[in-house]
Amino acid sequence: MHDVVIIGAGPAGLSAGVYCARKMMDTLVVSTNIGGQATWSWEVENYLGYHLITGVELVERFRDHLDDFKVQLQEGNTVSSLLMRGDEFVVSTDKDGELAAHTVIVASGKVPRMLDVPGEDTYRGRGVAYCSTCDGPLFRGKKVAVVGGGNSALDAALQLNQIAERVYLIAVEEHLGGDEIRHNQVLASDKIEVFTSSRLTAIRGETFVKAIDLVHGKEEKTLEVAGVFIEIGSLPSTGFLPPEVELNELGEIVIDSNNRTSVPGLFAAGDATNVAEKQIIIAAGEGAKAALSAYAWLVDNGCMIAS
Repeated sequence: MHDVVIIGAGPAGLSAGVYCARKMMDTLVVSTNIGGQATWSWEVENYLGYHLITGVELVERFRDHLDDFKVQLQEGNTVSSLLMRGDEFVVSTDKDGELAAHTVIVASGKVPRMLDVPGEDTYRGRGVAYCSTCDGPLFRGKKVAVVGGGNSALDAALQLNQIAERVYLIAVEEHLGGDEIRHNQVLASDKIEVFTSSRLTAIRGETFVKAIDLVHGKEEKTLEVAGVFIEIGSLPSTGFLPPEVELNELGEIVIDSNNRTSVPGLFAAGDATNVAEKQIIIAAGEGAKAALSAYAWLVDNGCMIAS
């Protein structure tokens, strides 16, 4: 039995872990990976205290901080379900079976949204990718396509701009979205070719990706590429939650200003919640708030294990 089990080890989960440890709570962090979507960010320019740092480096600093408090961390362990059993939570995992806790903080983040075009499933891992930071170096000196028109797509295009021979940025919108600074950097690059009002219709190849088909305005085009990076957003990772947990129309966990969910003792933070802005610094702050709320709940209910 733990005071708290934290599901997820992105900025929200790691921050929650530090704050729970500072409150002397018996804390266990369970996550499929460390860092979540933060590790996908090529350049982070808006995290307080760092003028410029990569997402991977920032997550390493987070993890080092957590290690200072000797918090139990189960990496590579996926949560399959969460339920209430009497007055305790039971977290079921694929590796370690059931974990019991008085409180739970859900910081499970989001998962990439699929494009659902012919060839996407066939060539996933063979040219189709969802993380330019993870897979970009595999396409050094090659032509690649990035699908999407928001910040994640612009970040991917700018990162690949330093690696690939040419980058095709394909957006269904008439104009690129995202932050103005990224928008201007993309348009200033002579290696990035932008196709707005365009729709990717198929991914083709043999063993690996070789080309994509798209409709650009009223014109059908085929572009030779070795890689396709799908950057069209993500979906909250909340499929393991019980029906008692209130979700909004986007599938995000509904929380109040103190990170409380509709289930007493269950808290949530970060991109899996209905907090409007999905930013690393906001997720970290939300994780801290969730931890403090969980501590207050434990004290109010006389459930603290650790001394």
